[in-house]
Amino acid sequence: MDALPVGYKRIAIVHDYLTQRGGAERVVLSMLKAFPDARLITSIYDPETTYPEFRKYQVETMWLNKVSTFRRDPRRALPMLASAFASTEVKDVDFVLCSSSGWSHGIRTAAPKVVYCHNPARWLYQTDDYTTDQPLPVRAMLEVLRRPLTRWDQQARRTATAYLANSWVVRDRILATYGIEADVLPPPVGIDPHGVQEPIPGLYPGFLLTVSRDRGYKNSLAVAEAVNGMRDERLVMVGGLPDPAPGTHWSSRLLGLTKLSDAQLRWLYANCSGLLAVSHEDFGLTPLEANSFGKPVACLEAGGYLDTLSPGRSGVFVKTTATADIVDAIQRLRSITWSPTAILAHADRFSPATFAGRLHTIADEVRALQPSRVLAPAFEGFPRQTLPAA
Repeated sequence: MDALPVGYKRIAIVHDYLTQRGGAERVVLSMLKAFPDARLITSIYDPETTYPEFRKYQVETMWLNKVSTFRRDPRRALPMLASAFASTEVKDVDFVLCSSSGWSHGIRTAAPKVVYCHNPARWLYQTDDYTTDQPLPVRAMLEVLRRPLTRWDQQARRTATAYLANSWVVRDRILATYGIEADVLPPPVGIDPHGVQEPIPGLYPGFLLTVSRDRGYKNSLAVAEAVNGMRDERLVMVGGLPDPAPGTHWSSRLLGLTKLSDAQLRWLYANCSGLLAVSHEDFGLTPLEANSFGKPVACLEAGGYLDTLSPGRSGVFVKTTATADIVDAIQRLRSITWSPTAILAHADRFSPATFAGRLHTIADEVRALQPSRVLAPAFEGFPRQTLPAA
């Protein structure tokens, strides 16, 4: 790894919350590899439900972490997440790197602050996507909170020295939402394809694979329904199978798996025939993870997948989430003789070394700027917290 940028000895990495295993959490691990001595700060941390690699670090948390209900589902803390970050100040640092989907960019600090934006707050600006699978009380609460949270979010973005986008579609959203011209820095492949593999008992190679949390905008139900109707296809869905529609049931050819180790996930990537990724993603790491094992992918022709799929070289596009279009994409995926060498070369463009090198360069560039001394707006009536260096 390259040396740290000159003048930066005290670095803080701030993430929304560490309670799940997703692409954003993989990115944080890559940031920690780029800045191995950095402090790691988040609102809520559950070591049992996120990647075990975080146990190697001293994770600094906020007062929300004391509430077990929030550790189980941070979305229940939505009314208080903004106040938690706005009431927390990080001192004794030279540089702050925020991994944000809507909260961490509001951390209070007088140091230069670079925001790596996975997406502007989905619950504020893409509410239809966010509330797809949410009950009516949650949707009603969000509608009440939208105005004050949007006001806070717009003020918080002004405290950043610079913004980075994980894809071109997110860059466009940042421009439309905040009026900020962000640089694009794609996330790196987060799982090492050369690591240990652990087979899944009773499963033999050749299955289709989906890696996705069961959220409405992930469209896991659409994928399961499409494969369920294809008698010659098998599907392994990491994250678990969604509930079938009333009056239907899933075939034994569909298998849902949860709480897998990286070794088991590597085995699934290495032994699948291809990955299905039909969710609405701001970037979407799983296709590149599959590509790093030489496997082709079928991706929804939208969002971050437009940046990362090379049609005919690394996979095929799925036109829409309709069952017929998913079936058509699977058939096209099966009909092509893929070159693992070409697929691997495509994945190499998104290496951890490239990502770390770019972060170091950005830190050097920010160092030459006069950082804003404007702190994110605080929420009165909530606990104040200061996080000095340990």
